[in-house]
Amino acid sequence: MLDTTELTAATERLADRLRAAPQSRLQRGAAAEGLALARDLALRAQRLEAPDAPPRTMPDAGVFAVADQLVVACNDLAEILRRGTAPAGTPLQRELDEAVAAVRRTAATATL
Repeated sequence: MLDTTELTAATERLADRLRAAPQSRLQRGAAAEGLALARDLALRAQRLEAPDAPPRTMPDAGVFAVADQLVVACNDLAEILRRGTAPAGTPLQRELDEAVAAVRRTAATATL
């Protein structure tokens, strides 16, 4: 069982920054960056949970919903990683490390 605390904590910090950002900043790109990360995390979760299923794209629910979408996608991925439900041979620690790196990259470069 993996400890996904680092992933969820980093995502929560980024989501809090998105929630606190003014609408103008969200519209200038911060929300798009957050949505791109949420979609990436959701796709990672989908590949682990149902690798043969066609990928589904997280919808754009608007600039004020992106922080919540990000947290939901992160929590889905974290749960899959904690349970260890992935195709045999999937390096779950690498999946976790890559997800944490993606969150950190977005947090470092986001226009917040």
